[in-house]
Amino acid sequence: MPPPLMTPEELFARFDELGTAHRTYSHPPVFTVAEATALRGSLPGAHCKSLYFKDKKGAFWLAVMLEERRIDLKKLAARLLAPRFSFGGATDLHRLLGVRPGSVTPFALLNDVGHLVTPVLDAAMLQYDLLNYHPLVNDRTTAISAADLLRLIDASGHVPRIVDLADLEREPDLRES
Repeated sequence: MPPPLMTPEELFARFDELGTAHRTYSHPPVFTVAEATALRGSLPGAHCKSLYFKDKKGAFWLAVMLEERRIDLKKLAARLLAPRFSFGGATDLHRLLGVRPGSVTPFALLNDVGHLVTPVLDAAMLQYDLLNYHPLVNDRTTAISAADLLRLIDASGHVPRIVDLADLEREPDLRES
């Protein structure tokens, strides 16, 4: 039986154990980048999004990137030498990472004790001093350093794939303007 899933408070305690400096801001629940942008005000640091995928062969992936990225999933799968991606389902998301849609975060890798999810990190994101993510729930945002993010992922037992995503952006859809 897998261990119980981590709560935000347990996550913060784990940060403290690892010596990870963190600051958390509370806000109404947000489910999209647009909602987060409208509510966050002027929080310092880079704002990021996390996308959960399942590939055609059944492997799971967590792509974490700057929020403004609009990634072409075919190009990303090709870069990672993975079969075609589709967005993962809510049941597997909760089972593997212990979060619900709208709360996907690299911090959830601590819940993936079976190491079934492969993390993929945007290389450009790691150039920022502070990075902002949900702390397992979508009514808060937590800022940590890029170096601490890498230490946290290492502590989870995962090995991230750090990828330059700049050339994987999809063409803008005129309907998005």
